[in-house]
Amino acid sequence: MSAKPTPLAGVIGDPIAHSRSPQLHGHWLKRYGLPGQYMPLHVTTDTLADTLRLLPKLGFVGLNVTIPHKEAVVGLADIVTDRAALMGAANTLIFRKDGKIHADNTDGYGFLENLRSGAPNWAPSRGPAAVFGAGGASRAVIAALLEAGVPQILLTNRTRQRAEYLQKEFGSKIVVVDWVKAGNILEDAATVVNTTSLGMTGHSELRVPLDGLRSDAVVTDLVYAPLETKLLRDAREMGCVTVDGLGMLLHQATPAFERWFGKRPEVDEELRAAVLA
Repeated sequence: MSAKPTPLAGVIGDPIAHSRSPQLHGHWLKRYGLPGQYMPLHVTTDTLADTLRLLPKLGFVGLNVTIPHKEAVVGLADIVTDRAALMGAANTLIFRKDGKIHADNTDGYGFLENLRSGAPNWAPSRGPAAVFGAGGASRAVIAALLEAGVPQILLTNRTRQRAEYLQKEFGSKIVVVDWVKAGNILEDAATVVNTTSLGMTGHSELRVPLDGLRSDAVVTDLVYAPLETKLLRDAREMGCVTVDGLGMLLHQATPAFERWFGKRPEVDEELRAAVLA
């Protein structure tokens, strides 16, 4: 009788060296004493389709997907969840035993779990959410906020057209505001979310005046390098509850790990430390 092969999983992207996912899944595999390997795979756009056909034959049970492949994998999958279809993007692939590729998007789930654990008193119905940015991450955040019961999204983006595209897609609860007036949306916002890369190490700061920010607002930033961005630091100093972006990465990984390796993992301080190390 042949031994059961070790399940393999990984993360694909271009570039990929920056990914924290190998530390994350590696920590869980070690903690729970599970057989399995998780690795970063540098995959270019022109080799994506061939890679997805090949990896299951090599013993891969699934993949995480990062930039620039999140949209393309939706078109290459056999089964696409409603969440992934709504966002037009997937961050998690499951290679099923019947040979089919199953695509899902757990970014919105990760975002909400992080928000709820970092701000336990957060109440979505308390008022509008101000969202900076209209890229792929913003789409996941908007879908999650609306599903959670946020009454209105005040959306602003450096290119107004991209924000208007999301407004068309998500409907009348989205109000688009010009980037030059971004500071004005904070007066009404009970929740504030930065989905842009502004404030990330090596990028420009998010230069939105925070004078109008309510001290009872919950402020979160999807950037997690640095862990406390200038936006979060300034908001904390104004009395706001702030939530860093690392937890979204950790929480979005739990459903995938469970599907691949058969164990629901826990997000805790030990995991945060391992991923930051």
